[in-house]
Amino acid sequence: MINLNPFFISLHLIMNFQPRLYFAIPVMDEMDTLPHCLKCIELQSYKNIQVVVCVNQPERFRNQPQKYQVCENNDTTLHNLKDYKNILITVIDRASKGKGWEGKMHGVGWARKTIMDYIADVGCDEDIIVSMDADTVFHEKFAQSIVDSFKNNEKATALSLPYYHKLTGEETLDRSMLRYEIYMRYYAINMWRIHNPYCFTAIGSSMAVPIKVYKNIGGISPKLSGEDFYFLQKLRKYGSVIVWNEEPTFPETRYSDRVFFGTGPALIKGSNHDWESYPIYSYRLFDDVETTFKLFNQLFESDTITPMTDFLFATFSTGNLWQPLRENFKTLDRFRKSCCEKIDGLRILQYLKSRQQLSKNEANNLIDFLNIFHKEMVDEQQLILSDFTFENTSINALNEIRNLLTEIENNYRKQFRIINWY
Repeated sequence: MINLNPFFISLHLIMNFQPRLYFAIPVMDEMDTLPHCLKCIELQSYKNIQVVVCVNQPERFRNQPQKYQVCENNDTTLHNLKDYKNILITVIDRASKGKGWEGKMHGVGWARKTIMDYIADVGCDEDIIVSMDADTVFHEKFAQSIVDSFKNNEKATALSLPYYHKLTGEETLDRSMLRYEIYMRYYAINMWRIHNPYCFTAIGSSMAVPIKVYKNIGGISPKLSGEDFYFLQKLRKYGSVIVWNEEPTFPETRYSDRVFFGTGPALIKGSNHDWESYPIYSYRLFDDVETTFKLFNQLFESDTITPMTDFLFATFSTGNLWQPLRENFKTLDRFRKSCCEKIDGLRILQYLKSRQQLSKNEANNLIDFLNIFHKEMVDEQQLILSDFTFENTSINALNEIRNLLTEIENNYRKQFRIINWY
């Protein structure tokens, strides 16, 4: 006999609710990679999925001969998407003649915003936006793992997914990719080590957020590059971020100049031996950040000197940084939170860069860090670090170091699973 009691009907609907996952994919000049991403989505075990693609380019590309290939590629992509029947796809056309970006409104940041704003309008609050790139692949249980992560952490505001770049077999490209990924993982691990509230890596193809949260924070800011970094930082200030997921993403290893900074431009610079923007900082600089954050309790009572004081006074153009925070936030918890929001992930990165001259021997910085904090793992995996250099160490040895750092980072992610502290 079917129970028609409204309470039990509502309970049944709640218990069996399956949020729709909206894959948000900006596309420019990616006819070769997008089909692989779409095929991964097609093969997902979780089926309540919709894809929203924004094929985009500045309108001025139509008048630039050097951009002819990009325009042609985008036109072909739009044509091919019309015939794609295997999954539900919504196409936002910002690439056809007369529909391209105008003025300052262009770039991947505007594409992501356009897609996510559209999803926020058509989706339910409980549905989930999965920020994805067209060059990224993943396993068949990827979508289900995202649903499970939010189901197991109902108060979380976002998910920062694990990632892993695969080798290509092209030595120069692989060396650059490994150097860049070592930089990212080394940075994140040190932020984990000092228990900083911004200990995550922001990658455009490795984030997810419930629509309700997206609306509450006012959406994503349309940066020309780095929109993923600012977006995830904004989400962290709003609430807790899940940092472990059973299924990672696998972004493609490739050169790309479509954005001003990020993986693609980093690999181009790296292939020309330019790593100035991505140094392996001395771990001691992260210790300075840790010391500063530990002094927030003391700063609630009175001013005191921190390792970051000179930098902070210069950055905020004031010698009276703490008193206004004390006046506006009367309890220690609120004061600490305000300090963490003021000295956020961007300010920490700027501080490290301001002390970059202290990190000249980057290979030694990495070796010192591994020997001091992870000597047992180095010995277990029989890594030879004595003659290590980024330029001459073999690809296999570089990959072993990358994999060691991946294991260390994932151990942190699994241990904490969610960042909810200040």
